[in-house]
Amino acid sequence: MAALMAFRGAGLWPFALLLIAAMVPLVLSTVQALRLDSERQRWIAANELPPVAMRMSPKGLELACEGAAYPVILPWGTVHGFKQVKIFGQFVLELKLAPGIGATTAGVRGLDQPAVRAVVKPSPLLKPTGLYLVKSLDQPVHVIDQALKHFSNGKASIVS
Repeated sequence: MAALMAFRGAGLWPFALLLIAAMVPLVLSTVQALRLDSERQRWIAANELPPVAMRMSPKGLELACEGAAYPVILPWGTVHGFKQVKIFGQFVLELKLAPGIGATTAGVRGLDQPAVRAVVKPSPLLKPTGLYLVKSLDQPVHVIDQALKHFSNGKASIVS
Protein backbone atom coordinates (compact mmCIF):
# COMPACT_ATOMS: atom_id res chain seq x y z
CA MET A 1 0.00 0.00 0.00
CA ALA A 2 2.91 2.35 0.72
CA ALA A 3 4.31 1.73 -2.77
CA LEU A 4 0.92 2.54 -4.29
CA MET A 5 0.77 5.82 -2.45
CA ALA A 6 4.38 6.72 -3.32
CA PHE A 7 4.06 5.81 -7.04
CA ARG A 8 0.48 6.82 -7.81
CA GLY A 9 0.77 6.81 -11.60
CA ALA A 10 2.97 3.69 -11.94
CA GLY A 11 0.11 1.24 -12.57
CA LEU A 12 0.86 -1.01 -9.59
CA TRP A 13 -2.82 -1.50 -8.67
CA PRO A 14 -3.16 -4.99 -10.24
CA PHE A 15 -0.08 -6.20 -8.37
CA ALA A 16 -1.36 -4.73 -5.11
CA LEU A 17 -4.68 -6.50 -5.55
CA LEU A 18 -2.86 -9.80 -6.21
CA LEU A 19 -0.79 -9.33 -3.05
CA ILE A 20 -3.90 -8.58 -1.01
CA ALA A 21 -5.67 -11.64 -2.47
CA ALA A 22 -2.66 -13.81 -1.61
CA MET A 23 -2.79 -12.68 2.03
CA VAL A 24 -6.48 -13.48 2.53
CA PRO A 25 -5.94 -17.24 3.21
CA LEU A 26 -3.25 -16.43 5.78
CA VAL A 27 -5.50 -14.00 7.60
CA LEU A 28 -8.44 -16.42 7.52
CA SER A 29 -6.36 -19.33 8.87
CA THR A 30 -5.07 -17.12 11.70
CA VAL A 31 -8.60 -16.04 12.59
CA GLN A 32 -9.76 -19.67 12.57
CA ALA A 33 -6.87 -20.78 14.82
CA LEU A 34 -7.64 -18.00 17.30
CA ARG A 35 -11.36 -18.89 17.23
CA LEU A 36 -10.64 -22.58 17.91
CA ASP A 37 -8.29 -21.69 20.76
CA SER A 38 -10.84 -19.40 22.39
CA GLU A 39 -13.53 -22.09 22.00
CA ARG A 40 -11.24 -24.63 23.70
CA GLN A 41 -10.50 -22.18 26.52
CA ARG A 42 -14.23 -21.54 27.05
CA TRP A 43 -14.91 -25.30 27.12
CA ILE A 44 -12.15 -25.88 29.68
CA ALA A 45 -13.46 -23.02 31.84
CA ALA A 46 -17.03 -24.37 31.70
CA ASN A 47 -16.11 -27.95 32.63
CA GLU A 48 -14.39 -28.91 35.84
CA LEU A 49 -11.29 -30.80 34.85
CA PRO A 50 -8.51 -32.25 36.96
CA PRO A 51 -5.45 -29.99 36.92
CA VAL A 52 -3.34 -32.77 35.39
CA ALA A 53 -4.86 -35.39 33.08
CA MET A 54 -1.77 -37.57 32.73
CA ARG A 55 1.85 -37.63 33.78
CA MET A 56 4.60 -39.57 32.11
CA SER A 57 7.92 -40.66 33.52
CA PRO A 58 10.48 -43.28 32.56
CA LYS A 59 8.83 -45.58 35.13
CA GLY A 60 5.26 -45.41 33.88
CA LEU A 61 2.07 -43.54 33.16
CA GLU A 62 -0.10 -41.80 35.77
CA LEU A 63 -3.69 -41.05 34.73
CA ALA A 64 -6.28 -38.91 36.48
CA CYS A 65 -9.85 -40.12 36.08
CA GLU A 66 -12.90 -38.05 36.94
CA GLY A 67 -14.58 -39.47 40.02
CA ALA A 68 -11.62 -41.61 41.09
CA ALA A 69 -10.20 -41.16 44.58
CA TYR A 70 -6.58 -41.50 43.43
CA PRO A 71 -4.77 -41.66 40.07
CA VAL A 72 -4.20 -44.79 38.04
CA ILE A 73 -0.53 -45.81 37.85
CA LEU A 74 0.58 -48.10 35.05
CA PRO A 75 4.13 -49.32 34.36
CA TRP A 76 5.14 -49.02 30.68
CA GLY A 77 5.07 -52.78 30.20
CA THR A 78 1.31 -52.76 30.80
CA VAL A 79 0.42 -49.93 28.38
CA HIS A 80 0.10 -50.12 24.59
CA GLY A 81 -0.93 -46.47 24.47
CA PHE A 82 -4.15 -44.78 23.40
CA LYS A 83 -6.51 -45.14 20.50
CA GLN A 84 -8.17 -42.00 19.17
CA VAL A 85 -11.82 -42.77 18.42
CA LYS A 86 -14.89 -40.68 17.70
CA ILE A 87 -17.75 -41.15 20.16
CA PHE A 88 -20.92 -39.09 19.68
CA GLY A 89 -19.08 -36.68 17.40
CA GLN A 90 -16.25 -36.05 19.89
CA PHE A 91 -12.70 -37.37 19.55
CA VAL A 92 -11.71 -39.35 22.63
CA LEU A 93 -8.48 -41.03 23.72
CA GLU A 94 -9.23 -44.60 24.74
CA LEU A 95 -6.63 -46.38 26.91
CA LYS A 96 -5.17 -49.56 25.41
CA LEU A 97 -3.68 -51.96 27.94
CA ALA A 98 -1.63 -55.05 27.21
CA PRO A 99 -3.64 -58.31 27.18
CA GLY A 100 -4.28 -59.78 30.62
CA ILE A 101 -3.61 -56.59 32.56
CA GLY A 102 -5.94 -56.03 35.48
CA ALA A 103 -6.18 -54.41 38.88
CA THR A 104 -4.13 -57.18 40.48
CA THR A 105 -1.20 -56.99 38.04
CA ALA A 106 2.13 -56.17 39.71
CA GLY A 107 2.91 -52.45 39.62
CA VAL A 108 -0.62 -51.45 38.56
CA ARG A 109 -2.53 -49.22 40.95
CA GLY A 110 -6.03 -47.76 40.71
CA LEU A 111 -7.71 -49.91 38.06
CA ASP A 112 -10.05 -51.35 40.69
CA GLN A 113 -11.86 -48.04 41.29
CA PRO A 114 -15.47 -47.99 40.00
CA ALA A 115 -14.99 -44.68 38.16
CA VAL A 116 -11.96 -46.09 36.34
CA ARG A 117 -13.60 -49.41 35.46
CA ALA A 118 -16.49 -47.53 33.87
CA VAL A 119 -14.26 -45.77 31.34
CA VAL A 120 -11.39 -48.20 30.79
CA LYS A 121 -13.10 -51.56 30.20
CA PRO A 122 -15.63 -52.77 32.73
CA SER A 123 -16.11 -56.24 31.20
CA PRO A 124 -15.25 -58.21 28.06
CA LEU A 125 -18.81 -57.71 26.78
CA LEU A 126 -18.80 -53.90 26.97
CA LYS A 127 -16.89 -51.43 24.84
CA PRO A 128 -14.77 -48.82 26.66
CA THR A 129 -16.20 -45.30 26.56
CA GLY A 130 -12.88 -43.46 26.43
CA LEU A 131 -10.79 -41.69 28.99
CA TYR A 132 -10.06 -38.17 27.72
CA LEU A 133 -11.84 -35.82 25.35
CA VAL A 134 -9.20 -34.60 22.91
CA LYS A 135 -10.52 -31.02 23.07
CA SER A 136 -10.08 -30.98 26.86
CA LEU A 137 -6.34 -31.65 26.67
CA ASP A 138 -4.01 -28.66 26.72
CA GLN A 139 -1.49 -30.33 24.40
CA PRO A 140 -2.11 -31.51 20.83
CA VAL A 141 -2.42 -35.25 20.25
CA HIS A 142 0.82 -35.45 18.24
CA VAL A 143 2.77 -33.90 21.14
CA ILE A 144 1.28 -36.43 23.59
CA ASP A 145 2.15 -39.20 21.13
CA GLN A 146 5.79 -38.05 20.96
CA ALA A 147 5.99 -37.94 24.76
CA LEU A 148 4.49 -41.45 25.02
CA LYS A 149 7.05 -42.80 22.55
CA HIS A 150 9.89 -41.02 24.35
CA PHE A 151 9.09 -42.13 27.89
CA SER A 152 8.08 -45.69 26.93
CA ASN A 153 11.08 -46.20 24.64
CA GLY A 154 8.77 -46.62 21.64
CA LYS A 155 6.45 -49.19 23.25
CA ALA A 156 3.37 -46.93 23.62
CA SER A 157 1.76 -44.57 21.12
CA ILE A 158 -1.51 -43.08 19.97
CA VAL A 159 -3.22 -44.78 17.03
CA SER A 160 -6.26 -43.56 15.10
